[in-house]
Amino acid sequence: MTNSFDIHIVGGGLAGSEAAWQLAEAGLRVRLSEMRGGGDTTPAHESDRLAEMVCSNSFRSDDADHNAVGLLHQEMRALGSLILRAGDQHRVPAGSALAVDREAFAAEVTRAIERHPNVTVVRERVDALPDHPTIIATGPLTGSKLAEAIAAETGEGALAFFDAIAPIIHRDSVDMDVAWMAARWDKGGKDYINCPLDKVQYDDFVAALIEGEKMPFHDWEMDTPYFEGCMPIEVMAERGPETLRYGPMKGVGLDNPRTGRWPYAVVQLRQDNALGTLWNMVGFQTKLKHGEQVRIFRTIPGLENAEFARLGGIHRNSFINSPRLLDGELRLKSKPNVRFAGQITGCEGYVESAAIGILAARFAASEFKGERFAPPPVETAIGALLAHVTGGADAETFQPMNVNFGLMPPLPERARKADRKKAYTDRARASFAEWLDQIPPHENSWGGEPAELVEGARRAGCPGDIRAPERTAGG
Repeated sequence: MTNSFDIHIVGGGLAGSEAAWQLAEAGLRVRLSEMRGGGDTTPAHESDRLAEMVCSNSFRSDDADHNAVGLLHQEMRALGSLILRAGDQHRVPAGSALAVDREAFAAEVTRAIERHPNVTVVRERVDALPDHPTIIATGPLTGSKLAEAIAAETGEGALAFFDAIAPIIHRDSVDMDVAWMAARWDKGGKDYINCPLDKVQYDDFVAALIEGEKMPFHDWEMDTPYFEGCMPIEVMAERGPETLRYGPMKGVGLDNPRTGRWPYAVVQLRQDNALGTLWNMVGFQTKLKHGEQVRIFRTIPGLENAEFARLGGIHRNSFINSPRLLDGELRLKSKPNVRFAGQITGCEGYVESAAIGILAARFAASEFKGERFAPPPVETAIGALLAHVTGGADAETFQPMNVNFGLMPPLPERARKADRKKAYTDRARASFAEWLDQIPPHENSWGGEPAELVEGARRAGCPGDIRAPERTAGG
């Protein structure tokens, strides 16, 4: 029986949605299987929308000159990313970060995917590795049967860690006679709500976190480590009384207008939706029981009467040992018709997951057409991320990783510390522009018309003389 599709994508998160879009825009027929909406769900999702953002509503820094994730944003825009397009359309204030109205964002992505004539969205659970061309983008909450099938194929158990979710608060329940609006060092405007704590309040808060009742673990979760970039607030507190003051509760650079001084510690809230009615507690992912969260978090000045739209939670996050199991084009070495994309590959973060979705799709489409898609240079953000998960990392100690300058080759000459980040991004933009200019005409037009792609490259800092190749017949 002949398939009614060219490529099968399993998982409708950010990576799967991005991969579906890239393939569809390349003219391939896509079957996108998503178990949510078909009678199944996960411990963390709240809807059946595609690309639902579970943990935070932030894509983190949008600074392409001094931050690796901001650089990745611009590279993805140049590659016609649906995720970045939807993120830009539904942006909410967050200083120099790209934060979005998560419901509007997911609705936008869902609408774009479902309306694309080359995509068929099927609400179904996939429990086995298919034998046809497939991209597995099931994320950190891969269904148990599919996870077992992956383990059986690879001969290895999936690695796993815990990922925690921060609470969301109704804006009108915050006492603004105590809290105030500001961004650290006044960068990006007054985009955060700041709740100040003095030393006594801070010490009492830390003690309450440590003593608070936590959610119990299942037996199979007992030895699962936490990812350092998403550490529960109470676990940080247990590392030492000053840990939070030098982490998510750092008061440095925040002048309290009522005292003219920096607070001893601070809790920041970041806007979570376009209406500004919901705000999330920055860095406050937690495994405290729900009743304890309400009790303890209402001891924070300004949050005494806080009403919670969502309380924090915790879930098990699974990923494969990609450096050992995948080749340079994200294919499973033992079953090369299957590619992996997103967080299940061990990349950490929304945009990182979507970026790997872009590359998995482009590799798959080129292979389907009997062509070769050259991987992006390791000097670029997206190329460095790909290299890390496909062999750059040590397979013996492999752990999830956000994009960062440390994944890129060292600079050829010593740069002054103040210029080091800019030196990395300057080199990356030059390398990205050269690579983009060498992509064949029909591939260079994926994700939009050539003129749009060139404009995206210019936004990414590529030279202004880049020309989009003329579209050839059938290209």
